Amino acid sequence: MKNNKWYFTVSSIIFTVVAIAHLGRILLVLPANVAGYDIPLWVSGAAVLLAGYLATRGFMEAHKLG
Repeated sequence: MKNNKWYFTVSSIIFTVVAIAHLGRILLVLPANVAGYDIPLWVSGAAVLLAGYLATRGFMEAHKLG
């Protein structure tokens, strides 16, 4: 069970970094484009919500395994 705690913790840290990166993109209004297609800022907004949710759930699970 201890390995699961580490898995949830590391995954949550990664999701937190992704959420912060997308939030930074929104706050600094940075352009993003993939294969010539401009990615709108609302996509980063959705990514902040999703990554933030997954990070929160992961930290909660890791704490529960305590």
